[in-house]
Amino acid sequence: MGTQSIDWASFGDLKDASRVGDYGRVIRRARQLAGLNQGQLAAACGLSQPAVSRLENHGTGAYNMTTLASAATALGLPFELVGLANQQANGTPPVERREFLAAAVAAASCTIAPLAGTKSDWDSSQAATLRMATTAFRRLDATIASRDLSETVQSHLRLIQTTAQNAPDAAHRARMASVGSEAASFAAWLAWDMADHGSARRRYGAAIKAAHSAGDKLLASYQAGSLASFEADAGNPLEAVRLVAQARHQLGRNVPPLAAAWLASIEAIAHATNSDRLACERALKTCEQNAIRIPEADPVAWLWIFPFDERKIASCRITCMARLGQPHHARMSAQDIATALSSGHDKQRALLTLDVAAGHLATKEIDTAFGLASQALAEGIRLRSGKVVDRARRLRRAYASTAPPSMVREFDDQLHAAYL
Repeated sequence: MGTQSIDWASFGDLKDASRVGDYGRVIRRARQLAGLNQGQLAAACGLSQPAVSRLENHGTGAYNMTTLASAATALGLPFELVGLANQQANGTPPVERREFLAAAVAAASCTIAPLAGTKSDWDSSQAATLRMATTAFRRLDATIASRDLSETVQSHLRLIQTTAQNAPDAAHRARMASVGSEAASFAAWLAWDMADHGSARRRYGAAIKAAHSAGDKLLASYQAGSLASFEADAGNPLEAVRLVAQARHQLGRNVPPLAAAWLASIEAIAHATNSDRLACERALKTCEQNAIRIPEADPVAWLWIFPFDERKIASCRITCMARLGQPHHARMSAQDIATALSSGHDKQRALLTLDVAAGHLATKEIDTAFGLASQALAEGIRLRSGKVVDRARRLRRAYASTAPPSMVREFDDQLHAAYL
């Protein structure tokens, strides 16, 4: 099971163990839910198997915070479930955080170092360990600046490439190509967030190429869809629609409903960017119809994105209406908007807040629009997100006035100071 598909909040026994301070039991239960044995978790967080066993059976005494953070990160487990407040995890100075991340990757990959290039030295743990490191980085992306993650992820990519060169046969090379594709896609995502569009396209291209080398049509489709999402946001809607069609073609007839819903959401945003309201509505309807089918399908069929639920659909609709210049309240309730903004991903929530602000701007609610935009921009500056700042600049360009009110002038000052 991929850790990205687990809704940790739905497991009451995790909360009960956390509430009494038995964080070892939390780690043990989370590991079991993720389908890992103690050895695999140990390799992913730089511990020995006995150390993981001791951690899981520690009880309610005092814990080593670094060990808990490493295990929780490897599992994609919220820090608060192991007694680590978010401010503790996020308050580490950038340089120290980069060093910690680099050390975590080195520790997680320590089982790979002695490879001699023979089949006897290889098993599935190399690919599994490197893939878990990528998953851990994706989790950290929610609250850590991309610039603080990027350097470590680049090193992670180089490690994957070096390891792949030692693969003893085609089967192992294909497995490593799949791991490399996922890591390259995440590197592209970070470049996108830093507004480095050239690097983002190059990384997404590498991810698609690696997925084809792996012979994994589902992964190739996901990477094409990821590039489509980037192109739609970058203002190239026709290219985005073409890439969505390419992704569907690669999947063939039996498209998993989660994949179908996700691709339709990207297509809807692309059509909205192209000011094609009718095509956007058709794509949104397709998205909703497929989302209904998701609970009946195999949850492991599309590992690389978070669960596609009502919040995802509401978020997509908000973005579409912002691109079309339509007021949100005409098609969405206040509850729908609140659901969309409930994301725990700080950067994504800031982007959605700017789209909500665009809806208020469409109804000439200037102070409300720029009040929300100012909050989102402050978050984008805190996380040094070029994507958030670019979206804020796009919103500002949509409002023209020879005598802007004070709220807009303050927003202009905020934008002017946003040197990332």
